[in-house]
Parts: sequence; C-alpha cells; structure tokens
Amino acid sequence: MSDRTGLPAMLVAIIWLGSVVSGWSQGFAGLGTDAQGFAVPQQGRSLTFPGDHGPHPDYRIEWWYVTANLVAADGRQFGAQWTLFRSALRPGEAQNWADPQIWIGHAALTTKARHYVAEKLGRGGVGQAGVEVAPFAAWIDEWRMRQLPSEADPLDHVEVHAGGKDFSYQLRLDAQGPLVLQGKAGYSVKSAAGQASYYYSQPFYRVQWKVVADGTPIDVAGKAWLDREWSSQPLASDQTGWDWFSLHLDSGDKVMAFRLRDGGEGFTSANWISADGKTEPLKPGEVLFEPARTAKVSERNVPVAWRVRIPSKGLDITTQPLNDQSWMATSTPYWEGPISFAGTSSGVGYLEMTGY
Repeated sequence: MSDRTGLPAMLVAIIWLGSVVSGWSQGFAGLGTDAQGFAVPQQGRSLTFPGDHGPHPDYRIEWWYVTANLVAADGRQFGAQWTLFRSALRPGEAQNWADPQIWIGHAALTTKARHYVAEKLGRGGVGQAGVEVAPFAAWIDEWRMRQLPSEADPLDHVEVHAGGKDFSYQLRLDAQGPLVLQGKAGYSVKSAAGQASYYYSQPFYRVQWKVVADGTPIDVAGKAWLDREWSSQPLASDQTGWDWFSLHLDSGDKVMAFRLRDGGEGFTSANWISADGKTEPLKPGEVLFEPARTAKVSERNVPVAWRVRIPSKGLDITTQPLNDQSWMATSTPYWEGPISFAGTSSGVGYLEMTGY
C-alpha cells in the first residue's frame, strides 16, 4: 500500500462510493479511470514539507499509511497497520455535509495465529475525519496519528493508535533517518503509458510501546514505514492489481519495490534506500518477482511467499509471511501482512497484494 505501490489497496475508498463506483470500471478499483477534472501529477513539481504532509483535495485519492514489524520481549512477532484514505467525489473542499471528501480508516494487528482487522468510514467537513499539518494530526473518529512535541519535521516523532474487536495498539514512532522521495524526486510512474502519483516515505521509524490482543497488553519494539501518496489516475486501464514490498534489510538499507499486473509482463519499479537515507531509483524491469508458494486465503489462491531479485544489487531473497491468512476483509478486500526474508540478505518488511 500500500506504492501501500505505493498503491497501497488503497482505494477502498472508491469502492465505498456506491453508485459513483459503478462508473469507475477501469483498472483495479477504478484507479485507471480518467481523472475527470481532478488535478494530475506533473513531473518536475517539487514536494515541500511540512505542507505536503497535509491533504490535497484537488486530487481524487490519497493516503497516510503506516506498517510496523514488532517484537515482544519473549520473541513473539506482530505486525501493525494504520491507514487513512481520502477519496473525493469532486475536486475541492466545502463546509459541513457538502464537503466532497470521503475518508476511510483501516487498522490491523497480525500475529502468527490470527489477523485482526477493523474499518471506519467518515465524511469530511464535519470534524469526524481529516488531516491537519500544524501540529500534524490525522484521524477518523478515535483512531489517530498525531505529532509529538518536537522542533523537527512533523512526521519525525508521532504517536499512532487504533483498535477493533479483540485488538488495539498504541505506538510511538521516532524517525532515525530522513524522508525519502520515491520515483523521480517524488514523481512515481506506475505504467508504461505514464500514469503516476506523488509518493514519498518515512522508512526509518523506530517503534516502541504496546499492542493488545484478546485483552492482553504486550510491550513491543521494532521498525515501521510510512507511505504518503496522492493522485487522480495512478493506474492504466488494464492494470488489475499489484504486489508491493517494503523491506528492512539487516544491513540498515531499505527497499521499496512493486509490480503492477496487466496480464502480461507487468510494470515494475523499485527504490534502493541506503542506511544513511540516500536513494537510488531502479529502472523498470530491474527488480524481478516470482511467486514461491501459494495458500488458500478467503476462498482464493494467493501467492503468500515470493522470491525477489535485484541482480544489479546482488539481492536474491525469499519472503515468508508471519501469517498466511493476512486478509483485509474490508470494503475492498486485499492481502496485507508482515513478512520476513532470507537469502543474500535477511530482514523483515511488509507485503501488500491486491486484485487476487
């Protein structure tokens, strides 16, 4: 998501729009539909902070997306996801119920034995959901991501909390490295035809605090990754879904990589992020994906383990999920969960898959 392909699955928001969605039939979740009067990303626009941490209401879709790989003192592993999606019925903002902005929240907690999921729906203009830049806050009902007191970038030190049936979490995220611009200085191309989004990440979070599973509070620590993305037509009309990876290598390097499926070879993209925050965007086709194992998930066959190769970097790894059944049974269903990997490098990360 998630590219969450950035694309995190992220367009659950669109599906919820009911009759509006029926006209958005192109590409996965209608993301290949013509921009229809919304703003379209342009190469060469510089991302600016903290302003771009906030919403962009003239673009149709947008998300704030956190995934965390967590470990308890006894070695138990967890994954946590917190996502706020914005989807617009038309460009711009308005007051009260005339506001065209729709908001959706997703929260998940994954253990080896169980995958907990919750979803919230909200409208803009009435205070139920939204994002503010100074001080930074993103919320839907009681779920919240908020800036902690700091003179640094508003996203450098944040607290995230959410919960649902039988689970909750409260996490503190402290950035140990800089924001990372994905693609070409934040302009992330998604197809050979040139569809694109604005996309940046904070992949250097150190995490601590607690999760609660089935009434039991558990202290945890680990790593987290934030994705920020907005666009109006991020997919081509023939792209049916994506496979997106965020990888924390034990060396300290990070990798963002995705494949958008189109019935043929697909469109791939990746970014190699060094431990000091320097980035090296890789060319389309430079990252190779091969399903390694499938599992029956929600009555469908899903490739839950993958071989991922970047020959130019000497990377050849096979990923394994913490829980095969990491299915997000939300308005638009998708698979998302924590993974580990081994091979030429080892580490942890997150995988999101849509369109299966």
